[in-house]
Amino acid sequence: NYEKALKIRQKSLPPDHPNFGTLYSKIGLVYSKMGRYSESLSNHEKALEIQQKSLPSGHPDLAITHNNIGLVYSDMGRYSESLSNHEKALEMLPKSLPSGHPDLATTHNNIGLVYSKMGRYSESLSNYEKALEIRQKSFPPDHPNLATTYGNIGSVYSDMGRYSESLSNYEKALEIQQKSLPPDHPDLATTYGNIGLVYSDMGRYSESLSNHEKALEIRQKSFSPDHPDLATIHNNIGSVYSKMGRYSESLSNYEKALAILQKSFPPDHPNLATIHNNIGSVYSKMGRYSESLSNYEKALEIQRKSLPVDHPDLARTQNNIGWIYYEMGRYSESLWNHEKAFEIQRKSLPPDHPDLARTHNNIG
Repeated sequence: NYEKALKIRQKSLPPDHPNFGTLYSKIGLVYSKMGRYSESLSNHEKALEIQQKSLPSGHPDLAITHNNIGLVYSDMGRYSESLSNHEKALEMLPKSLPSGHPDLATTHNNIGLVYSKMGRYSESLSNYEKALEIRQKSFPPDHPNLATTYGNIGSVYSDMGRYSESLSNYEKALEIQQKSLPPDHPDLATTYGNIGLVYSDMGRYSESLSNHEKALEIRQKSFSPDHPDLATIHNNIGSVYSKMGRYSESLSNYEKALAILQKSFPPDHPNLATIHNNIGSVYSKMGRYSESLSNYEKALEIQRKSLPVDHPDLARTQNNIGWIYYEMGRYSESLWNHEKAFEIQRKSLPPDHPDLARTHNNIG
């Protein structure tokens, strides 16, 4: 529909009209949701080119487009380019907006997300806390956007292994959402899912399952049975069962997740690769190495089609394949895959990222 609107307007408006920038941005957002990141990036860059010609240099729409480009680069694992665009947005916004404007908080959130993916947790936390400070000044105490920021802070603490602080922030988010949102709102499901993930990391599996099941119950009320968010919850439940050693229940949930995603996403969407990796992990724990290898190779095939060649997710899958070859006694193939993983990580991650240390250990 956006592309039809674009063709119609191209007949009646000059090529650098601001409306084209808006349309290209919308098309870019749709491609991003589909996991087609290069097409998303191309459209956002067209939007930016038009906006730079037709809008004043400090216009907020330019900052929004830089933020959109930054989010796509983040999904592509190109974190330095992502940061560069978010920082351009942050530089522009104070020229056109007051210091406590919510859009500044959004940009700090975006920067926090990129730093989190880079494993630079203190910088991530700093940006999320700036976002929280701005939102506390501009929103009432039970506004859903405050819950979002508490959730982001909870996520960083979880990545740092500081689970009690993570849980505390997720519970603050949940408290706000229970006051401000209807009981079957999808954001409540997200927070229950996040709490479930933390309990899983803490080894409190029954509490983890309970929260994931609450999330599933909410999602089933508000979404169609083949909605991707249901796949996310089945994936999380599969992970908990895997940690509990209940592999058949784990596989069942991962396969439900895979079946949903195959209906709702194109065949080369990165999320399908994630599920194949998880299925591969369960088969590995069961000692069924050929089935494990088959799923890891499917994951790698999808990632090679949908992600840049130096994306960190490719390295994780190469490491997984390396481990399976090691378990199968095929050591030269194991070493090759671990070295390939290291080569990718060296290009895409900061030198002190924990994943580099893990790959060194695998090679060793």
